[in-house]
Amino acid sequence: MEDVFMKIIRREIPADIVYEDADTVAFLDIRPNTPGHTLVVPKKPVQNIFDADDETLAATMRTVRKIAPAVRDAVGAHGVHINSNHGAAAGQIVFHLHFHIIPRHDKSEFAFWPQNEYPPGEAATIAEKIRQALG
Repeated sequence: MEDVFMKIIRREIPADIVYEDADTVAFLDIRPNTPGHTLVVPKKPVQNIFDADDETLAATMRTVRKIAPAVRDAVGAHGVHINSNHGAAAGQIVFHLHFHIIPRHDKSEFAFWPQNEYPPGEAATIAEKIRQALG
């Protein structure tokens, strides 16, 4: 089944599009976390960061950078939260690469994830595993 974002890109379903260029589209989230919550998606159908080529990811991030201050200013926010989930275990629901730009007026609007500590030696072990995975 094709993802809903491709249908928005092709204008098969309505969306409040705020920006478009040759590579990306930005539109309001239909279930906003706060007013102005905007999604930025590449026009190329890639699922997430794991299968996005460098050019697609760079184009998408350029648009995120362009849209973020406009979203912030349009709704009088003091900052934005930029988020992207990659894979079902990370909460990805629509399997098309996308970045959320969520306006924040106050830190209390966003409950940060818990911050834990590594047991002795575990951070070094995990860091080495990541370095090995990088080749």
